[in-house]
Amino acid sequence: MAGVNKCLKYSMFIFNFLFWVCGCVILGVSIWLRVSSDAQQKFNIQGSGVFAAVDVMIAVGSIIMVLGFFGCCGAIRESRCLLLLFFIGLFLILALQITAGILGIVYKPQLESKINQTLHDLIPLDNKNPELQQALEKIQEESKCCGIVNGIKDWGSAQPKSCLCNSLTDPSQCKGPYYKQTCSSVFVDYYKKNLLIIIGIAFGLAIVELFGLGFSMTLYCQIGKK
Repeated sequence: MAGVNKCLKYSMFIFNFLFWVCGCVILGVSIWLRVSSDAQQKFNIQGSGVFAAVDVMIAVGSIIMVLGFFGCCGAIRESRCLLLLFFIGLFLILALQITAGILGIVYKPQLESKINQTLHDLIPLDNKNPELQQALEKIQEESKCCGIVNGIKDWGSAQPKSCLCNSLTDPSQCKGPYYKQTCSSVFVDYYKKNLLIIIGIAFGLAIVELFGLGFSMTLYCQIGKK
């Protein structure tokens, strides 16, 4: 009976350890996005639905950590059961990642109109809850923008100081006493940038996961021949 290739066995272990580390990183970054003050401000303007994507990433990071653990144990202990669990779980994650990446590419052109539609529903801003108003005012101050879609008109009777533009230091950004740029463009740029990062991560991890599927199945077959 043929023995298990030691090089393959320890390569599988190292791969799964790195895979486990990737799960830790995804989980850590996702939790940071969930509690980050910057993300809280931008996501709260859009509504709690945006946090659903972050929650999914938290779940994915946790699952990858569990799969990495199964893979490490399966490789070291030469357990076909654990290797098969790793293979099935990794294959399902790969299928979901590719689907998510394709959907991200397909719906990317519609992102701007969807965001503008969601933001338009918040107008007028002067009768919204104080927490949302404070979050938007901070974004206006940091990003040098005013209002969401129609500039200062979005605030109704309110005239927030964060909309005021200094015509001496920022003449090109002013339209009268207020900032010319609306904050909808800030949100669109923010989400487009993060969408590209997510798509890149999804397809980048897919390549790594293909190697993991190959390693696990090869080792699984070698253990079966012992």
